[in-house]
Amino acid sequence: MHITEAAKAYHERMCPGHTSELLATDPEFIERFDNFAFDEVIARSRLDAKTRLLAILATLLGCQGIDEFRAVVPAALEMGVTPVEVKETVYQATAYLGIGRVFPFLKATNEIFTARGIALPLQGQATTTTENRLEGGERAQID
Repeated sequence: MHITEAAKAYHERMCPGHTSELLATDPEFIERFDNFAFDEVIARSRLDAKTRLLAILATLLGCQGIDEFRAVVPAALEMGVTPVEVKETVYQATAYLGIGRVFPFLKATNEIFTARGIALPLQGQATTTTENRLEGGERAQID
């Protein structure tokens, strides 16, 4: 089995000190996955790490990948995604997926934040009120 040095280094940046339990049970899978996700994608991508990780979080919400979401949120925070950006990604998913599908992700996010010492609730980010949110949303779509 050969995981490239570039893949090992990027994985260590994202998940300091973490070794996947799948390395023992599924080494061929991990070799290919790590080399792809942490070397090839990084080398060829035009996205910065923050944008890529926010897209991954949104995709995991969409496909209901809660276990991987729990693994990626700490990595995203390590790579510079802010707690507000993580929460906003989860919040925005509600309109597309519904609260029944998003609630477990919101709960997981809060558990991860609490475990990492991130105080909740986060500082409010609203740019509208309940009274002017419809007008503000329409204006944002036009602008």
